[in-house]
Amino acid sequence: MNDELIRLSKLLSQRKICSRREADAYISKGLVIVNGSVIDTLGTKVPPNAIISLASEAKQQQKNKVTIALNKPLGYVSTQPEKNYRAAIELITPENQDTRYKRGVLKPQHLRKLAVVGRLDIDSKGLLILTQDGTLAKKIIGEKSIIEKEYIVRVKGNLSEKGLKLLKHGLAVDGKILKPARVDWINEDQLRFVLIEGRKRQIRRMCELVGIEVTALKRVRINNVRLEKLQEGKWRFLSKNEY
Repeated sequence: MNDELIRLSKLLSQRKICSRREADAYISKGLVIVNGSVIDTLGTKVPPNAIISLASEAKQQQKNKVTIALNKPLGYVSTQPEKNYRAAIELITPENQDTRYKRGVLKPQHLRKLAVVGRLDIDSKGLLILTQDGTLAKKIIGEKSIIEKEYIVRVKGNLSEKGLKLLKHGLAVDGKILKPARVDWINEDQLRFVLIEGRKRQIRRMCELVGIEVTALKRVRINNVRLEKLQEGKWRFLSKNEY
């Protein structure tokens, strides 16, 4: 029956072959093959168990996508530049590549449609991922994402045991209860936060709600990707087995 069929672009996304936007682009160019037939009509629905493949041109485009890890300094914005500030993507230059991790040479096409995945505020620093892979972006910041993001946070003020418990679960931001987090002391003025969501200025707002103030915030991990020895302002290519 027709209601058992699924939109081809959605199925491609579900199978993590490509993002839905990329799927529509490939379909319109006749680069998607379903059960041996080329599909070039947007909105086409197919059986959920359909055999799907991409034409060689589309496969090559997927293969050529890059994902980059950047150690973002303070004073840079993640996405759209604000007045008197620079965007983090401006740091992705040949001169700033960390040669210890060199896995290729930066090319102009690597900067096209290179999107930030999981923003960092202008007054926060640390690991920032930029990618051309829409499927990876959805995996990290999609509504159903369970990807961990780890932060080292310096604070001032007195945090009670009750406050620490609330940081882990029970706080609400913008009228919505936050998902459970892992929060523990590293030393007398630093906390480690591990979150699976990333609302605007979330950690700073969480801390305000329990009566402490964030004085420094650094992201050190997103899923399996760690900042490690990547120097501030430097970047490196990520291999697929890292994420």
